[in-house]
Amino acid sequence: MKTNTEQIFTYLDEASSEEESLYLEQLIVACQNWAEGTTGPDIQGEVTKEEIRRGLQLAILKGMRQNVQPHHQMTPDAIGMLIARISSFLLPQKEMVQLLDPAAGTGNLLLTVMNHLEMPVSSSAVEIDELLARLMVSGADLMEQTIRIYVQDALRPLLVDPVDLAVCDLPVGYYPDDENALNFEMMPADGHAYAHHLFIEQTIHHLKPEGYGIFIVPTSLFESAQSGELHTYLKKHTVIRGILQLPQTLFKNAAQSKSILILQKPSEQAKPTPDVLLATVPDMTDKQAMISFFTKMEDWAKETAK
Repeated sequence: MKTNTEQIFTYLDEASSEEESLYLEQLIVACQNWAEGTTGPDIQGEVTKEEIRRGLQLAILKGMRQNVQPHHQMTPDAIGMLIARISSFLLPQKEMVQLLDPAAGTGNLLLTVMNHLEMPVSSSAVEIDELLARLMVSGADLMEQTIRIYVQDALRPLLVDPVDLAVCDLPVGYYPDDENALNFEMMPADGHAYAHHLFIEQTIHHLKPEGYGIFIVPTSLFESAQSGELHTYLKKHTVIRGILQLPQTLFKNAAQSKSILILQKPSEQAKPTPDVLLATVPDMTDKQAMISFFTKMEDWAKETAK
């Protein structure tokens, strides 16, 4: 018997394959029809937000393979779930949490975090690609999650109020707009700025004091040609709380390996300390190792909040 996730994917896939037009465009229509109650998967019983997200994710991945999206890769579920868990440890219980993803893509990472936070969330997302933004809207509607979406270059001025938490799978590479990059402290004296550096700076600018930024970064982030600018900026404007190296099993080769960088915006209460959490995430298929890892993460988060 098929799981709910499998049935959701089957419905979306069949509905998106009926026309000769673009699969992803048809997927948006299928999601809209389901959200409006016109049609939908024939599932008995309750369907969770995570089942919807995973089923939609599978359909989007198929559509991206058919209609090449070279500049966008969806954040793997294992990493999204890890960031969601870290977020829940770091955030105190509040009446409302303001959340931002400045490079949201289809919203998979953002929605994963929203689905797992046990408190009301007010979210904003920035995505320059209109098609990806429309897919994000479709997913948010199905999951009954509210996201304010800005379709623009995230490194331009943002009309986003300061947030408690930002998550971002950083776009890696050079930022081509040198004129705009001059507005950032991490613009180097020579050559183009790294887009991933500027995304960090833009995100920190939109955090509340004591707010957290959780970034998926290249493991070689602090060894690059522009690491000097990065070190200077982070020392001046942030508190580095943690660097977690992700398991190599998640990546095809060492050059593609990623880590999770946890930053906090300073305040009178959150001042720089010498204690930075440096850890390697265990193989995520090792249940006991992950339980032990999360126990240590939770203890660390409680100490960080003091």
